[in-house]
Formats: sequence, structure tokens, C-alpha cells
Amino acid sequence: MSSKMSARVVRLLAGLTLFGVSVALMVRADLGLASWDVLHQGLAARTGLPMGVLVNAVALLVLLLWVPLRQRPGIGTAANVALVGLALDATLALVPPLDPLAGRIGLLVAGILLNGLATALYLGARLGPGPRDGLMTGLAARGLPLGPVRTLIEVTVLAVGWLLGGAVGPGTLLYAVGIGPIVAWFVPRLTVPTPAATPTGVTPPCPA
Repeated sequence: MSSKMSARVVRLLAGLTLFGVSVALMVRADLGLASWDVLHQGLAARTGLPMGVLVNAVALLVLLLWVPLRQRPGIGTAANVALVGLALDATLALVPPLDPLAGRIGLLVAGILLNGLATALYLGARLGPGPRDGLMTGLAARGLPLGPVRTLIEVTVLAVGWLLGGAVGPGTLLYAVGIGPIVAWFVPRLTVPTPAATPTGVTPPCPA
């Protein structure tokens, strides 16, 4: 493996691991989650399964939807399915719930910032989209407008997760407003240079 590829793999693994950690911090903040994580938490509440297990399970199910869309997974796609949920559950086991509101706000802010950093590392590796990203881009490739498709998926996932008992709150709004600018700042600074690299104008993916 070349040194450039090694650097990309390291960034991929670091990004996916930190992504799981960031979601766990937002869970412990208990002030609201991003849309897909509202779904994961709602499913965990209903099934009793660890949230990280459900993150990976949902990713695998979404990946099956790639088949009719003729999307091709990459190394990053497989790593996404395997690592994010494991990192999330491990962090939840290490970080206890907090009662003081100030501490929870701190966890929320730290989680969102870390999520942006992790997303930039993962995107910068350029080793394949995550399952949820590929679903949206696959639908867009079929002629559907990407913006409305993404919005419809996000709103639907958020509504289903909320109905299942997932946490929706100010953190949900703060994440929605803040994650784009955070990722946009980190991406050009953390992307591994490649001949085809065009780090600007990247749309940040959904959590996990």
C-alpha cells in the first residue's frame, strides 16, 4: 500500500471512529440529536438493542437499497457500516450521563464540533460514500433533484424516529444549522491531496 493510500485509510478510520464518538456525546447531552440518530435512538428505545448495533444495522439495510440504484460501495462504505456503531457503543459505555445543564450543553457543542471534524476526515479520505449518502446520490442520479430528496429523507427519518421515542430538541436544530459551516471549514484543511481532489463545495453527509 502506498504512503498516500495509507494516509487516506488512516483518515477514513479516524473519521468514522470519531463520528461514532461524537454521536455518543450528543446522546449523553440529551438535548436532541441529528435526524438519523433520532431514528437510531427511537429504535433502540423500542427494541432494547444497543444504539450502536442499530446504527450499523440501519446502515446495512440502507446499503441494500443501493442494489436497484446500481450504486457501487467502496472501502469507506464497508468501514462505515462496521465502525461507527462500535465506536458509539464503546463511548456510551465510558461516558456516563450528566445532570447539570451546563455540562450537557458542553457535551452537545463538543459533539457537534467533533462530528464536523470527523465528517471532514471521512470525506477527505475519498474512499467511498456512506450508505445514507449513497442512497441520496443514487436517487439524484435517477433524475430526482438532490436537495428535495435529501430534505424528504431527513424529515421522514426525523419524524419516524420522534414517533419511536428518539430525542428531538434544541440540539437537533443546532446540529442542522451548524454542521454545514463546520464541515465546510474543515474539509479543505483535512482532505488528502489527490489528482482529482475538489474539496470545496462538498455537501456534508448525514450522521453515520
